[in-house]
Amino acid sequence: MEWSSRRSVIRMNGDKFRRFVKAPPRNYSVIVMFTALQPQRQCSVCRQANEEYQVLANSWRYSSAFSNKLFFTVVDYDEGADVFQQLNMNSAPTFMHFPPKGKPKRADTFDLQRIGFAAEQLAKWIADRTDVHIRVFRPPNYSGTIALALLVSLVGGLLYLRRNNLEFIYNKTGWAMAALCVVFAMTSGQMWNHIRGPPYAHKNPQNGQV
Repeated sequence: MEWSSRRSVIRMNGDKFRRFVKAPPRNYSVIVMFTALQPQRQCSVCRQANEEYQVLANSWRYSSAFSNKLFFTVVDYDEGADVFQQLNMNSAPTFMHFPPKGKPKRADTFDLQRIGFAAEQLAKWIADRTDVHIRVFRPPNYSGTIALALLVSLVGGLLYLRRNNLEFIYNKTGWAMAALCVVFAMTSGQMWNHIRGPPYAHKNPQNGQV
């Protein structure tokens, strides 16, 4: 609890993992993210998953339901390679739930390839495994609002400077180019992903490839 009061996600090496996660008895559940965040590992997915994991852990740490029933931890490969070997783990990131009693079952490993690693999906999985419901609170992102305000200011300034000659507003080529830009943006894969929210990876039912 003292560690959690200082940091929402507790960093663990091999010794701490064996003492506080693996060794019985325990009266708390532990969510562990096995990852490789060091730059030399070149794991961009690990960094993205870590950001979502931090959002989830902070939502739990600062919620009114926060208690000593659940803790969020992380084991980095460069700090706990022996843990990876002990669990026969050869990929990262991986999320696992260690229950208070007994060994983790198959469902205690989060299916990241099928579901993705969004904080909301992780929260649903944790609720299924621990009966602890976490409402995800994301920090506000004002970048879109700022960009829109700058664009409106730029257009307004341009119209003000050209207030005596506004014939360019009736330029069909300009409007056509703007319309094409909007069409390309709306039909792009980025917009499709934003609207549909597909899983991070798909599995081919014919050959099982991910």
